[in-house]
Amino acid sequence: MDFQLTADQRALRDGTRALLAGRFGRERLRAAVEEPALDRALWRELGEAGFFALRLPEAAGGVGLGLPEAVLVFEEAGRALLPGPLVACQLLAGTVDGVAAGEKIVGLCEAEREPVLWEHPAECDELILVEEGAGHGDGGPGGGLRGAYGRTGGAYWSAQDRVVCAPFASIDPLTPLARVMDLPRTAPLALDVPRLRREAALLTAAQQLGSAARTVEMAVGHAREREQFGVPIGSFQAVKHLCAQMLVRAEIARSAVYAASLTECVLDVTAAKLLADEAAVGNARDCLQVHGGMGFTWEADVHLHLKRAWLRAEHWGVAREAEELLAAGLIA
Repeated sequence: MDFQLTADQRALRDGTRALLAGRFGRERLRAAVEEPALDRALWRELGEAGFFALRLPEAAGGVGLGLPEAVLVFEEAGRALLPGPLVACQLLAGTVDGVAAGEKIVGLCEAEREPVLWEHPAECDELILVEEGAGHGDGGPGGGLRGAYGRTGGAYWSAQDRVVCAPFASIDPLTPLARVMDLPRTAPLALDVPRLRREAALLTAAQQLGSAARTVEMAVGHAREREQFGVPIGSFQAVKHLCAQMLVRAEIARSAVYAASLTECVLDVTAAKLLADEAAVGNARDCLQVHGGMGFTWEADVHLHLKRAWLRAEHWGVAREAEELLAAGLIA
């Protein structure tokens, strides 16, 4: 059985990387750190390129690809540290009008988690609060509550002044956060909540994988250029070991994420998210170590990968929940 990427998948990956490098390179990244407002023009360009409509059928105006291709695209977004509710817009492209084309930005959060958070609240045109069984009078598995909002004086309200959210400090300067204080339980959507959560976890894992792979490149690049005692620091055994461990973490996570995109099994997705979180956080820490004192500075990009990895590790399945679920699966 051949698990290598096809020519079309490699072209999709390379095309996405080229698009993001041209539109969200380092200068734009650093500008976003200072002013974290989303670039609506870039968002529409992503929509035109099929970023959000990737898995919609061609008859509905989509690209007609599958979850493995979405994972490749989100891996590249993770490499570039592209901000915004990318996962929400990918998953709701076929549910909320305007999202697939990049004309509307939608936020997604879970009713069961406290506090309820989502990315870039001031930029979202609509909020979807996921709640088990909310969309069906018969108590079925679907759900979804919605409400649009605007900004007023540091909090957020819907047109009916019923959606109330309070922003609070985020560890990641590229990812503003808010806490949902009140949301009207109206306008339910019929969503497959278990599938939505599973796919959200996998796409988040793909972003973590991209970040883990990028920090390997950053560490190796620095180790080749930085010299001590007249030789590159990459020639030192301790630095070699750090870089090797980073590569192993990233490749183990890659295997798990790619496999889960094919099986879509809940345990496979859970394991992939756990391994990708460990790879992203561990690699960012080691990348900072390879950079030495320079790595601790605001001007270096290493801290951005570490902070984003910490944040994503708390979204769509945290380590303790994943470990309990995997343990239960092994016992069963």
